[in-house]
Amino acid sequence: MFAIKVLINFLLYNNPGEMETTSEVSLKDSLKRVFGYDNFRGKQEEIIHNILDRQNTFVIMPTGAGKSLCYQLPAIVQEGTAIVISPLIALMKNQVDQMNAVGIHARFLNSTLTKSESNRVKKDTISGIVKLLYVAPESLTKEENVAFLKQATISFVAIDEAHCISEWGHDFRPEYRRIKDIIGQLGDIPIIALTATATPKVQLDIQKNLSMDGAELYKSSFNRTNLYYEVRPKKNAKKQLIRFIKDHKGASGIIYCLSRKKVEEIAEFLRVNDINAAPYHAGMESKERMKNQDGFLNEDIDVIVATIAFGMGIDKPDVRFVVHYDAPKSIEGYYQETGRAGRDGISSNCLMFYSYNDILKLEKFNKDKAVTERENARFLLEEMASYADSAICRRKQLLHYFGEEFTVDNCGQCDNCVHPKEQFEGKEMIKLVIEAVGQTNERFDINHLAAVIIGKNTQHVKSYDHDKLDVFGKGKDISDENLWRSVIRQTLLHEFLKKDIENPSVFKVSKKGQEFLKKPYSHMLSKDHEHTAEGDNEEDTDRIPLNVSAYDKTLFGILKKLRKDIAHEEDIPPYVIFSDPSLEEMCTVYPTTMDDLKQIVGVGESKAKKFGDPFLQMIEEYIEENDIVTASDVLVKTSGTKSKNKIYIIQHIDQKMDFEEIAEARGMKYEDVIAEVENICYSGTKLNIDYYIDQLLDDDRQDDIYDYFLNAETDELKVAMEELGEYYSEDEVRLMRVKFMSEYAH
Repeated sequence: MFAIKVLINFLLYNNPGEMETTSEVSLKDSLKRVFGYDNFRGKQEEIIHNILDRQNTFVIMPTGAGKSLCYQLPAIVQEGTAIVISPLIALMKNQVDQMNAVGIHARFLNSTLTKSESNRVKKDTISGIVKLLYVAPESLTKEENVAFLKQATISFVAIDEAHCISEWGHDFRPEYRRIKDIIGQLGDIPIIALTATATPKVQLDIQKNLSMDGAELYKSSFNRTNLYYEVRPKKNAKKQLIRFIKDHKGASGIIYCLSRKKVEEIAEFLRVNDINAAPYHAGMESKERMKNQDGFLNEDIDVIVATIAFGMGIDKPDVRFVVHYDAPKSIEGYYQETGRAGRDGISSNCLMFYSYNDILKLEKFNKDKAVTERENARFLLEEMASYADSAICRRKQLLHYFGEEFTVDNCGQCDNCVHPKEQFEGKEMIKLVIEAVGQTNERFDINHLAAVIIGKNTQHVKSYDHDKLDVFGKGKDISDENLWRSVIRQTLLHEFLKKDIENPSVFKVSKKGQEFLKKPYSHMLSKDHEHTAEGDNEEDTDRIPLNVSAYDKTLFGILKKLRKDIAHEEDIPPYVIFSDPSLEEMCTVYPTTMDDLKQIVGVGESKAKKFGDPFLQMIEEYIEENDIVTASDVLVKTSGTKSKNKIYIIQHIDQKMDFEEIAEARGMKYEDVIAEVENICYSGTKLNIDYYIDQLLDDDRQDDIYDYFLNAETDELKVAMEELGEYYSEDEVRLMRVKFMSEYAH
């Protein structure tokens, strides 16, 4: 067994200033004593040996596979201080806390420290007390810090999240480009570069920019067999989210959103739906952010809603689900973030809500970037969209993206394999794609190839004389360009094509593809998912009604009769009690408590209290008699915070402000004010608008409309206008309907 003489400093329980010294301690002894593990995982031991031999080392290892230990263990068994370059303050704090908890002196040097705290860190490092010093790349580039590091004994430099050095990486940081020059100023120091998400192109960039061409490469499989990957259309996403989380009740989970605003909104939304959730993003006070992070780690918080910054290096093994509420910027980012689930090897779920609208929004964010960076970002977004749309095994797509082949036909651990899409014979189409790649000299991207195949005479196609190729227009019988792009992607995934490593958007013919051209054979392809650019309205904080096309019609009949009986007793029209859409939703989700009933569209608190008890009783009896499992978990509560317009309107109606003045003050149209007033009334708030109606209509005219609604079978505006429209305007009828419903239904 490999062994070296070492000095390992451990803090004593009662006196942190004293140290415990041992010698002749093997790596495995240190592994057990410091980290609590009996054995190394994967290639960890080989990597550590290579570092201890002072060799440059390049580690590509998926999230959760134990990258941190690869530099932490050699740091503590060698003399001197290991410098760890890390991009995130949260990551530094988490790892420093972990090291100090097991008695290893670790510190960080970043912008959060005061001058005196920085000086103390530097003093302890120079004296040799600090075994691991975490440094932000921005801090590393400061001359004063370079000068200080020259005085220290440095064992090696670890560059974590090394993909940040590549413009093709998903989180490019210009500061990373200066790392090699700064390390060179410190002497001949070995480097270990680590990343979880290096495509072949990014791998080359890392090696080139760090001058690590001769470094030993250790690459682990990217296949996380315990993760289930799923993509769902982003329709009624909040409703889907509630149901998903309640299916994982009490489990730890992370929900990723792209904006700080969305993080706050979703966190609040979950809290009012009785889910123990908290937000995390860079715009929060540092103290509050750390409190939420620690609460999640200590299981005081079940769900963290976060921007992508959360989780990098966070060592929480039992995260049972990761949800992307918004589409990620790249597959690298998606893979890294999903990799924070199930680090303990137990089955965990990765769900993404997808709308092409998210991709369009992200493209707008990139418009001010430099041309090269913008083009790279666009390519990464196209890859993300392709992943979401494709009906091919998710696992196969992810592994292929990172240069790893997955030959299993059905992984059984993704939505596309568990619920396969319709397939079609693809032999001729694959043959045509390979021919197009070959005849265009293996120099073009997916959009150009699709245009050539369907015979699209674009300026780009004509400029290369590709409209004169034999393959030009051969696929015009199928003019759907999106379908051809799907076929090209599947031809790549099935290894008939390969990507140009230097230019990943360009396709080349593989050896398998060449053989296929010589002797084509039957090969099935899958139809893509039909995601649209539509998604949930991001600004809509109100609850979206359920799709009630499949409501329980037997129960509906029972509730409708109950409504009629109560209406007869109360001497009011049935619709005043609950509208048909409200009854239909009741017959879909079977509410059994007053809180559930309040969440039904068109009910609200006052109606629930006034009319709800007999309906709840009837529903409960029906459930018991028919042995029905209720779907109350899909009822979605809102935070109760109305839009600013609604709050303003309610307040100024109380102050008897004219609707025209409200419209002018809020920059709204008059009709929009009336629509808001209707929404407020129908969601359960009683409004007294007599002061305004009295200005428009005399008592007789009010009584005329009032009597109509009192005797009508429905409150539908279209029906009312057919009866009253000859004598009254639509606005007058709408306002009288609000008055009537406020007085009778609340």
